[in-house]
Amino acid sequence: MDTSTIATIILVGSFALMLIFRFPVALSLAGSTVLTLLYLHAPLEVVGQRMIQGINSFALLTIPFFILAGQLMNEGGLAVRLINLAMLAVGRVRGGLAMVNTLACLMFGNISGSAAADVSSIGSVMIPMMKKKGYSTEFATGLTTAAAIQGVVVPPSHNLILYSLASGGVSIATLFMAGVVPGILICIALMIASRILAIRQGFTETQVIDRKDVPNVIKQGLISLMPIVIILGGIFSGWFTASESGAIAVLYAMIVTFFYFKEIPFSRMGVILIRTFRTVSMVLFLIAASNALSYVLAYLRIPSLVTDSLLSISHNPIIVLLIINVLLLILGCGMDMAPLILIMTPILLPVVQALGMDPVHFGIILMLNLGIGLLTPPVGTVLFIGCAIGDIPILKGAKAMAPFGLVLVCALMVLTYVPKITLWLPHLLGH
Repeated sequence: MDTSTIATIILVGSFALMLIFRFPVALSLAGSTVLTLLYLHAPLEVVGQRMIQGINSFALLTIPFFILAGQLMNEGGLAVRLINLAMLAVGRVRGGLAMVNTLACLMFGNISGSAAADVSSIGSVMIPMMKKKGYSTEFATGLTTAAAIQGVVVPPSHNLILYSLASGGVSIATLFMAGVVPGILICIALMIASRILAIRQGFTETQVIDRKDVPNVIKQGLISLMPIVIILGGIFSGWFTASESGAIAVLYAMIVTFFYFKEIPFSRMGVILIRTFRTVSMVLFLIAASNALSYVLAYLRIPSLVTDSLLSISHNPIIVLLIINVLLLILGCGMDMAPLILIMTPILLPVVQALGMDPVHFGIILMLNLGIGLLTPPVGTVLFIGCAIGDIPILKGAKAMAPFGLVLVCALMVLTYVPKITLWLPHLLGH
């Protein structure tokens, strides 16, 4: 075997071995990079340089701003107000509480940008509420975990920002625009499926907001939705960048949380900041380590080798894209979403570009694909959180989630082969 082949085996093998021994993903990325460079007799200074270069980006400011805004609004009781707003919209129809759950997950995802935050906040309210109204715990948990995946597709998804960085600079604003229509269509599909399954299983209880409470529900719901209006309105109009919109969203979240709703004291700000810094530090370390790995991948020409290999199977875009989707669904079962974005984007993006696919379109497909991975054991983070909230075994939660997971897979296929759904809004707005 030649040097490049042996180096590739060392890179992939050491990374897999470290994951098996439960090393943190970021350390596994950095460690496998160092071992490969040692074999290649390359200077190890490259690792440090590439790691620093990976986080030396102004666009990265977007991530801590959006995470902090989401934490503030979550602490301020945002989930309950959005659930009430969703209840006002669809709560009165048969099986409406299931639809309320789905719609509330979409609205909260538009604030938090995180599927894990979505299932934690909405699930802690909706799962007990649905149980009280006669829904089974399994149904409520399965629906909530699947509906939470909307948060990885719709803006301001943190994972879309990671994809922008990993892809070499695809516009964050354009990715946010591209996620709007797919997010709405996924929500509609899940709402239809949840209502049909709820009625078939006899879960037909409704939840009606008292007429006297309607004005207050609308008012508080709209106030809670204002951060996404600020983010999307500012970006789409060109008034400010994604980073600036994040900063403004944080300011708005602080005012609403501490001085309008007043559900928590300002003294909680320290706890919120610590939690935010902990999350941001993990994300930045992961980005830094993946940038070093990307250097070695490029040096070994692995992206071009993967492109040639996939295209040697078939030049038919339908077949190649199906293979890529299956590959990502399998990988999503064994690794968390963020590292997979950072690892697989530089490998697969050249493949889809060779087929003529727009990088923005691929970004949305990648988000939904790896988002489904958050629902599948053994690393299904969102599934685990949902089952913990519902207090049911993982196997029961996975079984109850399966019909909604199938809806998500069908949505993935539609979005893969009908690019106009994803690209319509960016093209309409001139991006």
